[in-house]
Amino acid sequence: MVVQFGLLGLIALTPLVARPSAPWPAPWHTVALAAGLVLLGVGLVLALAGVWSLGDNITAVPHPKDDAQMVEHGAYRLVRHPIYSGIILGALGWGLFMHSGFTLLLTLLLFLLFDAKSRREEQWLAEKYENYGAYQKRVRKLIPFVY
Repeated sequence: MVVQFGLLGLIALTPLVARPSAPWPAPWHTVALAAGLVLLGVGLVLALAGVWSLGDNITAVPHPKDDAQMVEHGAYRLVRHPIYSGIILGALGWGLFMHSGFTLLLTLLLFLLFDAKSRREEQWLAEKYENYGAYQKRVRKLIPFVY
């Protein structure tokens, strides 16, 4: 978890302290600003919807609580890990909005970290819930409708 929060801190701060030396050329500057704002908003909504959908099942660690129930409603109908997905989309949007190639690279590392973390989490979920395998076949892991 230390790596995760360190990476998130770098993503948040890097574009503010290490601005690119030259703006992106037109029309990419405008496209990046618009796409960045959209992805920031979508990411925030998706992450918050994931927290809301989990309700009392939420925990700070990836291991499910002993008394937790499997959640397939709300944001979990779109993607199996909406909180991770929302954070990734938000980081991508931030990198685009701030025109920071380094932040986009860090976002790729964040995606790889969440992919690995969710792999272990899904092993625990499959052990706990007998119908988790069917859910995995129906719903994408980190990127709605894609992956």
